[in-house]
Amino acid sequence: MLRSCKYCGRIHDTKYDCGKKPKSFKTRTEADRFRSSKAWQNKRDEIKNDRDRCLCQICIRLLHNTANQYTFNKLSVHHNTPLEEDYDRRLDNDNLLTTCDYHHELAERGEITREEIQQIIDEQEAKRGK
Repeated sequence: MLRSCKYCGRIHDTKYDCGKKPKSFKTRTEADRFRSSKAWQNKRDEIKNDRDRCLCQICIRLLHNTANQYTFNKLSVHHNTPLEEDYDRRLDNDNLLTTCDYHHELAERGEITREEIQQIIDEQEAKRGK
């Protein structure tokens, strides 16, 4: 299909590359590289499986609109202190908590406070230390 190119102003096929269209480059940040690292995968599995027993720690406490306590929603491990804020705490057990997608999103938006999340993390770490 022939169209007017918004980059060079000439008329050519839509699939034709005139060379004027800017190339897009996605740069991977340090946080992006970390999320695909083996160290993170191992730590994530340790927190999710060993410490938190594959349960959303907010759901089992019936906090923040929990309708089903033991649903098998997709679980993820939440960083209480974000990587962008303090990259050195990325693998600290006392900064990580297993959450379902719903509660992870609430935590990311700040609707679940960091203090509340930290209190839950501290409880989990205390249980683990026994």
